[in-house]
Amino acid sequence: MAAVSPISSNASRSYGPPSSAVPTSALILASTSGYRRELLERLRLPFTVESPHVDETALPGEAPSQLVLRLAAAKALAVAKHHPQALVIGSDQTATLDDVASIGKPGNHENAVAQLRAASGRTLRFLTAVSVKRLADGFDEAALIETRVRFRALDDAEIERYLRLERPYDCAGAAKAEGLGITLLEAIEGDDPTAIIGLPLIALTSMLRRAGCSPLAAAQAAASVSPAIPGAFTTTNSPR
Repeated sequence: MAAVSPISSNASRSYGPPSSAVPTSALILASTSGYRRELLERLRLPFTVESPHVDETALPGEAPSQLVLRLAAAKALAVAKHHPQALVIGSDQTATLDDVASIGKPGNHENAVAQLRAASGRTLRFLTAVSVKRLADGFDEAALIETRVRFRALDDAEIERYLRLERPYDCAGAAKAEGLGITLLEAIEGDDPTAIIGLPLIALTSMLRRAGCSPLAAAQAAASVSPAIPGAFTTTNSPR
């Protein structure tokens, strides 16, 4: 079964206003991913988006779980350094068949074909990490969520047809479970259906509450200001 592993460096400390209060900290998503932006918009919270400019190259011998946790934290920290009062969200995802090699975004058709051939008839583990940091008071939490995706046996014709239709070259594992990629699968096992898309909202909202940000209270406050807009965000670039 999938695992949700909370990792906190300050688990015994409390931060910010009570969980029922509307947050006073700005919320920033440290990501250029349109998938993560769209997921965060579901919470109807006002937030900004900034590119973290983080090198995502794996370290020698780095396990897939270690890689995503490190990169999620690095992304959050890169932006938080410029906004110490803000709550900054970083996230990263990889996939693995053997718990040793990380399977990232294919980037092109040839690599996508190879990824789907390797996954055919096997279970691919998607590892999604999320990190939330606020430097002003030292709030720092992270979680690792595993989603197990079982592919049915695929032939080359199916693989080619799918890739031409959906072109999932920016998705780890070369399949969009929220799109036509669902037709390639036999089962998905996980505790958070949003994790496989790129941002685990169940883990994230728990972290926000512990940081003193009630997502529901904040969404209600945002709706009272701009009732016609369910969620609002702006995009900026942080200094390199």
